[in-house]
Amino acid sequence: MRRTLRALMAVGLLAAGSIVAVALGGTASADTLICEQYGSTVIQSRYVVQNNRWGTSAQQCINVTSTGFEITTQNGSNPTNGAPTAYPSIFLGCHYTNCSPGTNLPIQVSQISSANSSISYRYVSGAIYNASYDIWLDPSPRRDGVNQMEIMIWLNRQGPIQPIGSPVGTATIDGRSWEVWRGSNGSNNVISYLAPSAISSANLNLLAFINDTRNRGAITNSWYLTSIQAGFEPWQGGTGLAVTNFSAAVNGGGNPTTPPPTTPPPGGGSGCAVKYTPNSWNNGFTADVQITNTGSSTINGWTLAYSLPSGQQVTNSWNATVTQSGSSVTARNVGHNGTLTPGGTASFGYQGTLSGTYSSPSSFTLNGTTCTRS
Repeated sequence: MRRTLRALMAVGLLAAGSIVAVALGGTASADTLICEQYGSTVIQSRYVVQNNRWGTSAQQCINVTSTGFEITTQNGSNPTNGAPTAYPSIFLGCHYTNCSPGTNLPIQVSQISSANSSISYRYVSGAIYNASYDIWLDPSPRRDGVNQMEIMIWLNRQGPIQPIGSPVGTATIDGRSWEVWRGSNGSNNVISYLAPSAISSANLNLLAFINDTRNRGAITNSWYLTSIQAGFEPWQGGTGLAVTNFSAAVNGGGNPTTPPPTTPPPGGGSGCAVKYTPNSWNNGFTADVQITNTGSSTINGWTLAYSLPSGQQVTNSWNATVTQSGSSVTARNVGHNGTLTPGGTASFGYQGTLSGTYSSPSSFTLNGTTCTRS
């Protein structure tokens, strides 16, 4: 619902050729005040900060710093059962033909080896708003208009507001539990991940959220990631809300490549730990697996072996080449994650079908060495 309004307003302005911006395409070297409805500027020669007041005619202003922005004026007020007033935000990628400098987005999901972001928020009391990421994806590498899939990560929610759609379950991603909502605003599909309590700063593995969305059948590996955006959606109030720091990076090279030779670590220096995080439903499951080298020697190339309980069958995987014969599973590193220094970690995941009651594997070996469970 709220995205439809924002999309229609932005499209109308583009058609009329009347977008007004402060320092559009420029670089903010000192604080920059933006009050124009869709005004934007560039910081760090890398990110775009936008006012994006799409849901109200009342004035909104943001003060853009070298590391983020603060809402200095927010006079809009919308009912909590409808759309927010705006989405002031900072982004990497492309938003309605406005692309951040030097971006490698859009990039096909199958080509992504990592997508990470960090953020620090400053919150205020007495306002109704969310603090959220928008991750936009589309079947085509488009740099304009409305994308077909929106992932929202709600790190904070204040007041009687809720994500689009309805709850469909929970997910454990990036070491946190999230309530998952799913719906459509009439213009694009939305999957939202709602934190149970406010998070003021975070380092997020955004690829894990993209993979979970794919595993729910909402996208495929052939789709494109077009932008990563983070900011606030205010309904009422919001002056003083700020993003004090933001960074994001998307790396390619995600297609499996020929892994380095798998060699056991030198004798006496071996050791490994495995963290296995599942998410199951009636007839399927996903698993996120993290391997840690607890030994004193570097591992150059790894093979993780274990057995899946009866009724589980791997269907697809990411960040590892996973094969299954009967109940035996072998996961081999891909090109970018084959080296594990002492204390280093590597992560991969996969999706499978499920028949019967779910249970997790009980033991793992890495290059023939038995691992502990972490």
